[in-house]
Amino acid sequence: MPAKAKVKTGKKLVIVESPAKSKSIAKYLGEGFVVDASVGHIRDLPQPSELPTELKKTSVGKFAIDLDNDFEPYYVVNPDKKKKVSELKAALKDADELYLATDADREGEAIAWHLLEVLKPKVPVHRMAFTEITKEGIARALDNIRELDTDLVDAQETRRVLDRLYGYEISPVLWRKIARGLSAGRVQSVATRLVVERERERMAFRAAGYWDLTGEFATGAGEAFKAKLSSVDGARVATGRDFDDRGQLKESRGAKASAGVVRLDEEAATSLATGLAEAEFAVSGVETKPYTRRPAAPFTTSTLQQEASRKLRWSSRNTMQIAQRLYENGYITYMRTDSVALSNEAIGAARRQAKELYGDEFVPEKPRYYKGKSENAQEAHEAVRPAGDSFRRPRDVRSQLSGDEFKLYELIWKRTVASQMADAKGSTASVRLIGTATDGRAAEFAASGTVITFRGFMAAYEEGKDVSEEEKEAADGERRLPQLAEGDALGASGIEASGHETTPPARYTEASIVAELEAREIGRPSTFAPTITTIMDRGYVTKRGSALVPSWIAFSVVRLLEEHFGQYVDYGFTARLEDDLDEIAKGHKGRGAWLQHFYFGDAEVRGLRDVVDNLGDIDARAINSVEIAEGIVLRVGKFGPYLEKPVPADSPEGTAPQRVNVPEDLAPDELTAEKAVELMEQQGPEERELGIDPESGRPIVAKDGRYGPYVTEVVTEMTDEELEAMPTEYYKNGKPKPKKKPAKVKPRTGSLFKTMSVETVTLEEALKILSLPRVLGADEEGKEITVQNGRFGPYLKKGTDSRSIESEEQIFTITLEEANAIYAQPKQRGRRAATPPLAEFGEDPTSGKAIVVKDGRFGPYITDGETNITVPRSSSVEELTRESAIELLAEKRAKGPVKRGAKKATTPARKAPAKKPAAKKK
Repeated sequence: MPAKAKVKTGKKLVIVESPAKSKSIAKYLGEGFVVDASVGHIRDLPQPSELPTELKKTSVGKFAIDLDNDFEPYYVVNPDKKKKVSELKAALKDADELYLATDADREGEAIAWHLLEVLKPKVPVHRMAFTEITKEGIARALDNIRELDTDLVDAQETRRVLDRLYGYEISPVLWRKIARGLSAGRVQSVATRLVVERERERMAFRAAGYWDLTGEFATGAGEAFKAKLSSVDGARVATGRDFDDRGQLKESRGAKASAGVVRLDEEAATSLATGLAEAEFAVSGVETKPYTRRPAAPFTTSTLQQEASRKLRWSSRNTMQIAQRLYENGYITYMRTDSVALSNEAIGAARRQAKELYGDEFVPEKPRYYKGKSENAQEAHEAVRPAGDSFRRPRDVRSQLSGDEFKLYELIWKRTVASQMADAKGSTASVRLIGTATDGRAAEFAASGTVITFRGFMAAYEEGKDVSEEEKEAADGERRLPQLAEGDALGASGIEASGHETTPPARYTEASIVAELEAREIGRPSTFAPTITTIMDRGYVTKRGSALVPSWIAFSVVRLLEEHFGQYVDYGFTARLEDDLDEIAKGHKGRGAWLQHFYFGDAEVRGLRDVVDNLGDIDARAINSVEIAEGIVLRVGKFGPYLEKPVPADSPEGTAPQRVNVPEDLAPDELTAEKAVELMEQQGPEERELGIDPESGRPIVAKDGRYGPYVTEVVTEMTDEELEAMPTEYYKNGKPKPKKKPAKVKPRTGSLFKTMSVETVTLEEALKILSLPRVLGADEEGKEITVQNGRFGPYLKKGTDSRSIESEEQIFTITLEEANAIYAQPKQRGRRAATPPLAEFGEDPTSGKAIVVKDGRFGPYITDGETNITVPRSSSVEELTRESAIELLAEKRAKGPVKRGAKKATTPARKAPAKKPAAKKK
């Protein structure tokens, strides 16, 4: 009997990336649609060690990329995605259409292509793209289904292969010459170089001192205002911007730079202030100009990260995590975009809300249209804005969102609405005042102010800025000046002299480095947040407040890359790579030919492989050294940075160079020559002989070691002369036995107590420490109990049962009876009383248990009692939020327990990469 034909169900399978997104989109698709999630990428390049044995010795083996076959990647299904792939295949069997609804950018297009390659559907396939998860957005996406854009896939695949080639060729050089575990990356290395170069500028900076005068002036009607000295006898008074980084007036830029500029010192400024105390002043000039200020464009990914950093004090990573949740739950449009454009529906929504909230006069007659600077905008062609054709006001969604989600939604809403509002209007006034001092010097003061007569868009939103203190003073908001006319007499009071010092260039913050990367066209919006996270997690950069501070190991990495891989950390070269990827995305360049040129080069340009194969000798010691002062060099060692002073020429043979560790909290620009000398002088003796052990006859010394101060005995090895002088032993047959040196004796060592130091420890104390462990006796069962000092403090030991004791001094005073009493108590985890948590974030939605942040042995960590995750280096405890803590715990749960032991071979998804469909975007 023939089998029954399969009955069509009429179901349409829709695949998105995330479960949260699948729940949101399902609400708008209705009956007949089944929505499932791939949970990100389902396959990727494996580690070369995970390749099948038969491929390891082929052209695929080095990178999991076929270098001889047009750089075809060898993809495998991720082990943790095999179950998900099986579920998707099962769901596809019951469907008669497949909709690939991943994000509308290169990454999303690549995920859709991988799904197509692995699932191999036999039903019609549609590519469905949307930038907002709303009823209107989904309806428009269904009306505009298309085929897969393989040019976008090629661009993303090129990026993935490029990053594998770059990292796998250059990173091993860092391992050999600097330290294991380091990494080089196309964007991360350039970002690290930016931070290091700024620190170099700060290190080379020399402050300049200068003085000026400020005074309070009043009209005859008693209206008062402040003004600052601008010139003396016609020569402009120098300000901070007139000095270079060497602390000199900018004479090197030509005569005009410093001509007519006077630098006041304390004496000149103080005498001038005294001479002007009784002077009469008059207005010498007044200038008034109209003031107009336009609203900022709607958010792109980078400007969203910058503004959240300035106004909310969030890291880029935290901002993008919260924005992802808002997007997936239908509150904002897609948050990875270069575009500042708004759809007509969004423009209409913003204008309507501005009129409703602020009035018709706050909305211009014509809509505003914005255009970005970059011609190669991200594929999602709209700015980050509230979702929908009619925006939800912040007050309407407050109860639906968490605290951080609400803050970010409100920021995006304000920026979007303000972008369609009228210009702010007003006027700026500049006034000059002149008076003559008792010594005849003519002193001119200046004041300026802005009066906003119509706030316009500023009623809704005002953009934040990264400015210096001097710039803040110059842009003094809405400071009003009285009505003045040339020749008006003014009274002066409180004229005071004040001294200033120029300041070094400000360190980058997350906001300013994102702006810098964007301005240089390095990377793309989706790469900024992970790039910053990576350079922090690698230990290249740490945060001090909001500033990014490079580590000394970052100096070594950047120096090696600059000297031996110069073009690969060149800012222009890195930006051109992005342009080339854009050309591939447009179909103007071929993926294989471009990668061939990048890796193998040609007759005119060296490829990456040729550069790596012909590096020549790299002096690792020089790469890891920085001269701090004459005769003092900083070296980056295996266990951190340290200062070293060479051995003087007249020192005895075998004398070790003087070394001192650099404090962890000392930033590179704070390690001046003076500070280096101070650290060297503060260091106590590295070794001090205490005396002779009366029992063994060996010298006892105290040393300052890598893990702290300790004492040890000096065991001398037998010399060849002593061996030769030993009496000869004979065998029974009369033959001499060969002489051998006795086995090396391991010297006894012991850490000093916290109350001891190399300078003060005595021989008696040292011998006590070397006598440990101390045997107290045996318990009733005959088990021996000892007391000793360990890595985590003093403790008792009985078999495998260890118990902490209160202090190191107890090691030599505790009795057997006291030890038995301790063992009679139930064992408690830890040796200290429980300390209060560093932060608390309420109940975890998954486990239902309280989320707290604790201080652990290896730093602060987040826990709900079941799952623990270390706080990332890119975040501080103060920056953590409830949402980010939940997100980190969820990521840790998803990864599962760490697997130990040998890795199993990964089964490839396909033996040879299949050709992509020839279909192009219509």
